[in-house]
Order: sequence, then C-alpha cells, then structure tokens
Amino acid sequence: MTIKLTDVAKKAGVSPTTVSRVINHYGYLSQKTIDKVHLAMEELNYQPNSLARSLQGKNTQLIGLIFSSVGNPFFGELVEKLENKLFEKGYKTILCNSADNKEKERDYLRMLAANKVDGIIAGAHNLGIKEYEKVGLPIVSFDRFLADNIPIVSSDNFHGGQIATQALIQSGGEKIAIFTGTNRSNSPTNSRLEGYLATIKKNQLEPYVFEFDSHYSPALKSLEIKKILKEEALDSVFCTDDLTAILVMNEAVKLGLKVPEELKIIGYDGTTFMQQYFSQLTTIVQPIEDCATLLIDLLVQRITDKDVALEPLYTLPVKLIQGEST
Repeated sequence: MTIKLTDVAKKAGVSPTTVSRVINHYGYLSQKTIDKVHLAMEELNYQPNSLARSLQGKNTQLIGLIFSSVGNPFFGELVEKLENKLFEKGYKTILCNSADNKEKERDYLRMLAANKVDGIIAGAHNLGIKEYEKVGLPIVSFDRFLADNIPIVSSDNFHGGQIATQALIQSGGEKIAIFTGTNRSNSPTNSRLEGYLATIKKNQLEPYVFEFDSHYSPALKSLEIKKILKEEALDSVFCTDDLTAILVMNEAVKLGLKVPEELKIIGYDGTTFMQQYFSQLTTIVQPIEDCATLLIDLLVQRITDKDVALEPLYTLPVKLIQGEST
C-alpha cells in the first residue's frame, strides 16, 4: 500500500498542511511538531515525492551523473567522490553509464530532465549531442566541451603530456611513442597529445603517435600493442591512461623486453587503485578529490543562481609519481 501525506498527518496528529510545511521547510513550526512529523514519516517509511516538489517550484535534491563507465577505475573513483560529497550537501544522485553510446546518453539526458533533477554533472565523451544546449538545467562538465555556456573542469592535460614526455627523455628515452585514444571528441584530454608533441619538437625528436579506438576490448588492444612493440623498436611509451600502460607492461614482459631497461612506460590518471595495486607504474596523477569538489561547487552555484558568471574552463594541476617503469 502506498503511504500518503495524509497518512503521515494522521499518524503525527497534525494537519496535512503542517506535514507539507515540514517537508518543504516552509514557515515557522515548533521543534516538537517537526520531530513528530519526522518520527511519523520514519515509522511509515514515507518518501516525499521529488517530482511533485519540482512541480511546486521546489528543488528535488537530485543530481544526475552521466559518465562513460564506472568500470574504469578513474571514473569509478571520481563518481564515488562525487556521490559522497553530494550526499554530505543533502543531494541524492542518479548515475547514468552512457557506455560511449550517443543514443544511450541522449535517453539518459531526457530522463534526467523529465525527473526534474536540480542539476547534471556530465563526463561522457560522445559527440554531437545538441540536447545539452537546450535541456534547461544547470550543467557542469568534466573534461568535455558540451556547449558555450557549460563550464568545464579539467586537470592540466597539456602540462601532463609535457612532464610525462620530459620524464621519459630524462630517463634516456629517444624513440618515444604516445599511445592515445582517437581524440575525436572535443575534449581537453586531447591536450595530452599536444603536450607530448610540443615536448618532442622542443627536444628535436621524432614523434610516434598511435591511436586506439575507444571501442577496442583489452584483448584487441593488447594485440595491437604487441604488433607495435615488435615492429617499431620503441624505447619509451607514454600512455594517456593507466589501463593501457598496464597492457603495455604485460605485452613487454611477454616479448622479453625488460622494463625499464629496454622499455620505459608512463601512464596517466593515478587513481588510488592503480597506486595501490600497480605501484611499479610511473604515472601522471589527476587531482580527483579536487576535481569532485570543484565540479560540485560550480554546480551548486549555478543551481542557486542560474545567471551566475562562471569561467568556461577550470584547470587543476597534475603531478608525476615515480615508479619502477621509468
């Protein structure tokens, strides 16, 4: 049986109007009355209707999170921190895994709009989704351009590409490759490649750029990595994500290449998981905690004041953690 607001009123011995005022924090009520209503709600397991609140012009206290996949350690850690921090601020989250599927992301965006969430944090990398420009909700993006009026939070990808490449050069690398994604999405992460290329040019070295389709499974990517390592005689590889770097390390071992003596490897992301379980990997660490805090702060500002002036891009510093792979 569905518990109604009138059931709570009857249980608490107050009017339905009083229950509504308690739920919506409206008007003056004694603490005794508030406590009675909350106790009745708890005993009856009554859940206020978020959609009904939104129709009355009230906030739903719901935030939508759209990311490619929490199966990726980086996004998993970022989403976990976002959820925890939002909960501390009184918000519940609706998590949408877009799985690099444009239509799935569109459907989730429509669903979040229909459920009148207070705002959205989006970090998927699909292309050409114009709905973000007209959805009419406060939105903040992580590492992706969505529309001119949607602020982006990102780590310093260009500098990350620079310091990774420079570290390989300082370790004696001369034939240094970058293993990256296709870089088709309009994303600040593309700057990792730009940082690599700038550093290679500055040091008068030859660039070796290898792009991997985002839809490649680890098995298919491993086959491609093996082929490259056998044919190119590289002495260093900068991977724009840690998972690819681990695949490179695995294939190097299978080919009998000594790391770092014969092949130096640097990854990117530096999640807690990677640092704990693959501490031998040298990697560029993104400030996930700070990214989560800034994303939420900007979103709350826009929820509170939709006309607040925000910068188009907020960039946070990265750092290199030295492991045994360089």
